Amino acid sequence: MKIVILGARGNLGSQLDLVLRADHEVYSFDKEDFDVLDSAYLEQVLIEIKPNLVINTVAYNQVDACENKEGYKLALILNRDLPATLAQLAIKLDFILAHYSTDYVFSGLESHPNFLEDDTPNPINKYGESKFLGEVELKKMEPKGLQYYLIRTSKLFGPNSDNPLAKPSFFDTMLKLATTNDSLRAVNEELSCFTYTPDLAGASARLLIARPTPGIYHLINEGPVTWFEGASELFKLAKKEITLRPIRSEDLDRLARRPKFSVLKNTKLKKMRPYEEALKDYLRIIL
Repeated sequence: MKIVILGARGNLGSQLDLVLRADHEVYSFDKEDFDVLDSAYLEQVLIEIKPNLVINTVAYNQVDACENKEGYKLALILNRDLPATLAQLAIKLDFILAHYSTDYVFSGLESHPNFLEDDTPNPINKYGESKFLGEVELKKMEPKGLQYYLIRTSKLFGPNSDNPLAKPSFFDTMLKLATTNDSLRAVNEELSCFTYTPDLAGASARLLIARPTPGIYHLINEGPVTWFEGASELFKLAKKEITLRPIRSEDLDRLARRPKFSVLKNTKLKKMRPYEEALKDYLRIIL
C-alpha cells in the first residue's frame, strides 16, 4: 500500500512512520519538505505518488494561544481548512483519508463524563472549536464519496521526535520540573485518558490496514485520570520523591477553559492497554 504521512516529524507522525514503513511504501513529509498549505503543490505531490491512504497529523495544538485572534486564525487554517482541502483531494484523487481529532471537541459534565464516537461535540474553547470544525468539513464531504477515518485521541505522551518544535508531553514537563523543584502542583480535574504515541500509532495502523466501516473511532489508552492522578502515577513509577499538590483548574492562569470531563470511550475496536503499562515502558526508555 502507498501511504503518505503529513506532519511526519511530529511525535505521532514519527511513530506512524516507524510502524508503517516496515510493510508499506511510505512517503513522509513535514514543513521542511514543502508547505502543506500550498494546496496546488500538495495536489501535485499526491498526483505524482498516487497514494492509497493519506494520514494527516498536522495540527495547531497551542490551546491557550487559540484564544487570541492570531492564534485562532492559524488554528482554523491548520485544523479546519487543511482537512477540508485533503477531503476534496481524497475524492478527486481516490485515496482514503485519515485525520486526528481531540477529546476537546466535547464539553463534559459530571453527569456525562464519557463520550462515544457518535456523541455530538460541544467544545468550550477555541482550540476544540477549530478541531470540531475540521470534523465538520469531513462529514460534509461524506455524501460526495469521501472515505475517511476520523481518529479522536487525548493527552498524548511518548518518545520525542527530532523536531524541536514538537510539543513536549505533560509527563515530560513534570519530569523536567521535578529536577529543580521539590514541590509541584497538578490539576485534580479535567478527567480524560492518556495515550502513548507508539500504542496509538500501532492501533491506527491496524485500523487503517483492516479498513472497517469508515467514520469516527476513539483510540486511547484505558484508565481515565486527572492530571494530578497521572502525575502521581508518574512519580511513583519513576521512584521520584516529590511533594505533589492537587489544585483546581481555576487555580492556573490559563486563557482557555478546559473540559472537566472528556473521557473518550472506544466502543468499536479492541481496547488499548492501560496507560500505566504504557507509562512504565516509556520510563524504561527515558530514565
